[in-house]
Amino acid sequence: MRFLGNIILLIFGSMCTISLLHAQGGGFDRLSSLQGGGGFGSGGGGNSSKRDSLQKRDKFADSITIYYRNFDSTRNRTIDSSINDFYTRFPLPYTFYHLGNFGTAAQSFLFNPIMKAGFDAGFHQYDVYNYTIENTRFYQTTRPYSELSYLIGSNSEQLLSILHTQNRKSNFNFGLEYRFSNAPGTLKNQNASHNNFRFNTHYQTKNRRYEFFLIMLSNKSSSSENGGLIDKTKIDSLALNDPYELDTRLGKAGIVVRNPFNTNVFTGNLYKENVFLFKHHYDFGQQDSVVTDSNTFKIFYPRFRVEHTLNLTNQSFNFFDVAVDSIRYKTYFNYTAHTGVNINFKDQWSNLQNEFSLITFPEKNNQSQFFKASIALQNLKGTFDSTTTSNFYNLYSSAEYRNRTRNQIWDVEATGKLYVNGLNAGDYSALVSLRRRLSKKIGYLNVGFQNVNRSPSFILNPLSAFPVKNSGNYNKENSIKILGTYDNPLKEFKLSGEYFVVNNFMYFDSFFTARQESTLFNVLHVAAEKKIKLSKHWNWYAEVHLQQTTGNPPINIPFLFTRNRLAFEGNFYTNLFLSTGFEIRYNSSYKADNYSPMLGQFIYQNTTNITNRPEINAFLNFRIKSFKGFVRVENLQSLSNSNGTFGFNQRNLMANDYLGTGLWTRLGIWWNFVN
Repeated sequence: MRFLGNIILLIFGSMCTISLLHAQGGGFDRLSSLQGGGGFGSGGGGNSSKRDSLQKRDKFADSITIYYRNFDSTRNRTIDSSINDFYTRFPLPYTFYHLGNFGTAAQSFLFNPIMKAGFDAGFHQYDVYNYTIENTRFYQTTRPYSELSYLIGSNSEQLLSILHTQNRKSNFNFGLEYRFSNAPGTLKNQNASHNNFRFNTHYQTKNRRYEFFLIMLSNKSSSSENGGLIDKTKIDSLALNDPYELDTRLGKAGIVVRNPFNTNVFTGNLYKENVFLFKHHYDFGQQDSVVTDSNTFKIFYPRFRVEHTLNLTNQSFNFFDVAVDSIRYKTYFNYTAHTGVNINFKDQWSNLQNEFSLITFPEKNNQSQFFKASIALQNLKGTFDSTTTSNFYNLYSSAEYRNRTRNQIWDVEATGKLYVNGLNAGDYSALVSLRRRLSKKIGYLNVGFQNVNRSPSFILNPLSAFPVKNSGNYNKENSIKILGTYDNPLKEFKLSGEYFVVNNFMYFDSFFTARQESTLFNVLHVAAEKKIKLSKHWNWYAEVHLQQTTGNPPINIPFLFTRNRLAFEGNFYTNLFLSTGFEIRYNSSYKADNYSPMLGQFIYQNTTNITNRPEINAFLNFRIKSFKGFVRVENLQSLSNSNGTFGFNQRNLMANDYLGTGLWTRLGIWWNFVN
């Protein structure tokens, strides 16, 4: 009861503070999309008369006009002001699970093979927490715009995120992003922290002929590894009711203390990535002008483009243990180590790519239609255990066609890439996607086909410093993906399906051994999403995923995964938008993957079946002008009365010997500022 009272007081105090702050000043009242052309991505250029409104707009206006485009996209998008889904602002999607603490290794409940040809170092357990080139946003805004978010959770969990973007001129924008997370965890040697930084800028000359995009990003993942619990059954007999009492398979007891400001790792992984990308082009085309009553607007239509992209990426993957216990390594991981002798596995990569492209625009009035042909040289330098160095290269060519028709009915994309020579010679990828707007009432239909032929990840190469026992030559993996999606925004309904055909699938089946499945197998994934209006203020958001395999493949995925949210929602007291209710997430029983902390790989196992209770979370989300608040009480299903003790002690298993959290609270704020 005291816990619930504290939550109520916390919510009431937050609401009073918000009301006071907004009574003293204005907020971010309105976001609107600026329509018209822009010089983003491969389809830049076009009509600039509306874009010139950025120059003419009153800088002291109370509202802001802002939109953004993802890197290499021509589609305008607006800022999301919704509050009904916490996961739209949380780095870990609801379809993913971690190993018992935010920031630790994570993977999806849904089948998600690597669909990318070419070089791959092989470490992906922290990818979901990282900034990437693909999710970089290039903004256009009439006034400086900032976002600040801060989340605190149980056990000193914290997540800080900052974004700032502004247009110095209508043709020059820059953006800064920073995100920091730190979670000490509830078990020994479970602390995890992530640092992400990104700077990007976009510039186009006034005559619209030259344009460049610059992205600099940095990701640092620091996560302790405890190897799981020695005896998870002892969770029911804790002397102090504190899971920190339990012994873990890795890490020396007492060497790590729970401190929200401590990001040190003594047994675990430290991954670093730094990316520099510079993309620029020069256009040849047709100039024109539009004359109004008082102004003349100059227009430039690109018809032919010469483009160059420079990408320099440095990566470092490191597992180390400064508290080695040789007996535990041998007992639990069948690995020979020596007590008192540090373990250190490290691969470093320097990746330099130069890509040259020629692009043509068939129609001057539709810059979202273009043909692109490219050739690129990739230089790779690998350093293993900080001593051995090897150099590699790749030569690849690619072609692309895109067309989003001016009437917005058709959206076509076709891409292909072939590695002609070098380390990954013979790798290729092909993608065809067709989207059709059927009608405003009926919605959209999207179908697609993708085929990827890829070399196994480099961690399976004998040169890697990571001790894969059977590293060597493997055949290329080949994956086919056929997809279809029907989306009806008017009815708030979405139905989708994916069908995979996989051959020569690579996987790990123990802590240090890999296998290749030579038999072809299939995976079918069908999903449906629907918002069901129960009454004026009550809504039910239902999402269901079904997965089925054929051919007895070495993968384990739940047949059923579902998330349901029952929410009381509405606009109250003019400026208060509210969404509160319960969220239930459930996956059917299945043999969840184990995890190799030394290699950073999820590993196939076929012995332990994991059956969990449905995850139940209560939430209260609200928005007052530019301020958004999120309050969550998670894992209510952990309530139990085991051994005569009433409490939230019935924890779900994330993987074999990896316990999830008990009752968990989170309080987050997201605030938009217009300077």
